[in-house]
Amino acid sequence: MERRDERGPGSVVEGRDDANLDPAEVRDEVSEPRRLNLPPLLIRALSAVVLIAVFVGLLAIGWAGLLALVAIVTALALWEFQRLSGLMGFRAPLWLLFPIGFFFTFSGTLFVRVPVELVLAVALIGGLSVFLFVPGRRQGLGPWAMSLAGGIYLGMPFNYYLLLYTHDQGLIWLVTVVATVVIADVVALLVGSAVGRHPFLPRISPKKTWEGAIAGLAVCVPVFLLSARLLLHFPWWHAVVLGLLVGIAGLIGDLVESQMKRLAGVKDSSNLIPGHGGVLDRIDSLLFAPIVVFLYAQAFHLWR
Repeated sequence: MERRDERGPGSVVEGRDDANLDPAEVRDEVSEPRRLNLPPLLIRALSAVVLIAVFVGLLAIGWAGLLALVAIVTALALWEFQRLSGLMGFRAPLWLLFPIGFFFTFSGTLFVRVPVELVLAVALIGGLSVFLFVPGRRQGLGPWAMSLAGGIYLGMPFNYYLLLYTHDQGLIWLVTVVATVVIADVVALLVGSAVGRHPFLPRISPKKTWEGAIAGLAVCVPVFLLSARLLLHFPWWHAVVLGLLVGIAGLIGDLVESQMKRLAGVKDSSNLIPGHGGVLDRIDSLLFAPIVVFLYAQAFHLWR
């Protein structure tokens, strides 16, 4: 018959006294695999590489890839905005925020035949009517207004990105706008961190400095000028104006989202992107740029 080992926890096994073991050593024998702790800067860089790869990959597919990219980013940004709106005092209901946001996102392309007046009328009458009966109806006007604001705030910029793409050399226009804003953000961060001494609107964004803001604005001009002369082929003075407009629009977009986070009392819009925060934290400076670029290019007939 097999003999069972009846030695207790205090017995000596292979020269080891279990009673005198460090509890940490015992836990190590059954502990889970250790997590890989990467430096924050490396996590941020890896996330950026993944985001760029996804962006480039979907753009390479063409119109369908761009639609998918815009739909995904819009959905995530609306979800984050809904969270922020609740922290700001009036939570925008998803049943109203998402339809408004997606309509304005595709209002100039997929939904171009749907009158904007009709959608606003339905949102006005239908939306406010629902708030007469749902819980918290005494505050119905606040969530309704927040839904409309969020839908326009996030939907209209993506609408203009899609409109840019539909014109001649649309992909180059789109990439130029995005690249200009991203490069400006990087330069502003580096310069502000290195030599920034004078706060820029500290009540809204304490870490921004005048030195960083000016550097980011200044770099927009040569970036846009380079694209205009080599790829888009329109007069250089228009490129200078567009570069400045993109830089200003990017800065304003960044500050607007920073103000919302201040009101909400949070540092990031979410933690969806490791090392970066949320989707809104990454696209805030990209939101207003396509609007000013499209309207300027249309006004001065820069399309080829």
